[in-house]
Amino acid sequence: MQIKQMPANERPQEKMLFSGVSGLSNSELLALVIRTGTSDRSAVQLAEEVIAYAQTNSGDLGSVDARELMQIDGIGAAKACSIVAAFELSKRMMSWSVHDNRCKLTCGEDVARLMTEEMMYEKREIFMALYLNTRMIIESKMIISIGNLDTAPVHPREVFGPAVRRGAAAVLVAHNHPSGDPEPSPMDISITERLAESSRILGIKLVDHVIIGNGRFVSMKNEGYIID
Repeated sequence: MQIKQMPANERPQEKMLFSGVSGLSNSELLALVIRTGTSDRSAVQLAEEVIAYAQTNSGDLGSVDARELMQIDGIGAAKACSIVAAFELSKRMMSWSVHDNRCKLTCGEDVARLMTEEMMYEKREIFMALYLNTRMIIESKMIISIGNLDTAPVHPREVFGPAVRRGAAAVLVAHNHPSGDPEPSPMDISITERLAESSRILGIKLVDHVIIGNGRFVSMKNEGYIID
């Protein structure tokens, strides 16, 4: 039997149909999002420029803003928005892959696995709260505060007020460090201690406070700042 050989210059779409998505390079995958090139560059070549731009200016394509991408010759509003939308969708799907978002959380590792893709590329600190029922299943989530590059101020009432109104049995909080280093700052420790004290007063369990960095995380419970 003669085995069909794929031409070396096959376009990404035909290459995917021939060998599957795993056979495509990052630039070829991005070319499928971009769809068309320019008069002097193919979609793959344009994708390579986009990736190089992101690595040079933002460190990662997942954190680039659409208006930034439009600075690249050949990338207009439609292409830029398509790229950013594709990465945002990927982050959301990775973060909330459990049906109806109702997954059970039992430790900091669970939170890190759930939230890392959503938070690690953010350029500002975002402080989020997950509200759980008695079975430690997520009922809802809420952004509590959006700060700047190194701080997102939080008051316990902003975390526990919604918990009281929603009848939550427990709260789990998380925030990111845009620097990529998840080691807790003095403010992180202070916020955790205040939340833990409020938790004891209100009778609403504080499961953990997880700090997310670039591929790493710190559990404030594991660090001894939250005691059951």
